[in-house]
Amino acid sequence: MSRRIVLARAVNVGGCTLPMAEWRAIAEALGAEDVTTYIASGNLVCTPPEDHESFDRALEKAVQERFGFFREVVSRSREEAIAALEAHPFEVLEPKHSYVTFLAGTPTAAAIEKARTFETGDDRWEVIGRELHIRYAGGAGRPQMKDVSIGRALAVPGTARNLNTVRKLVALAE
Repeated sequence: MSRRIVLARAVNVGGCTLPMAEWRAIAEALGAEDVTTYIASGNLVCTPPEDHESFDRALEKAVQERFGFFREVVSRSREEAIAALEAHPFEVLEPKHSYVTFLAGTPTAAAIEKARTFETGDDRWEVIGRELHIRYAGGAGRPQMKDVSIGRALAVPGTARNLNTVRKLVALAE
C-alpha cells in the first residue's frame, strides 16, 4: 500500500477537538504505518494497512466512538493531490487564499448547476473531478461567496486546505 494524505473535516473548530497525538494514535491502532500529522487541523499522512476506503471509514468510526462527534474523512494518494494542485484553474495571487476542497465523491451536474445560482462576488470556484477549487479574493476569513451554501448544494462532503497546506502534505507523503 502506498502513502496517503488523510484529511478529517472540521476538527479543532466549533468545540470538536481532535488532538493530533490522538489522531496519530488512532491511525496506528488501526494498523497504519509511517504516521505523521501536520498542523492541528486533521491532516495525517500514513501508509494505511488495507483498502484506503475501509481505512477512512474506520477512522471516522474510531473518532466518533472516542470523541463523540462524527467527522468525514477523505483521503488522496500523493499523485492525486499533485494532480489536484496542477489542475487548480485560477491564477494564484496568494496561496493562502486559494484552496482545494477534497470531496468524498464527484458532484452531479445538477448539483453543480444548483451551486452556480449563488453569488460569488470576486471569489471564484470550480469543480474538477472530485475536487472543488476556490480562490477567495480577500481570504477565506472574508468570503464574498456563500461557500457553505455552495458546499451544501454540491451535496458531497469535503474538506478544504489552502495550497500551502496541500503542498506541504504532498512533500510529507514523499
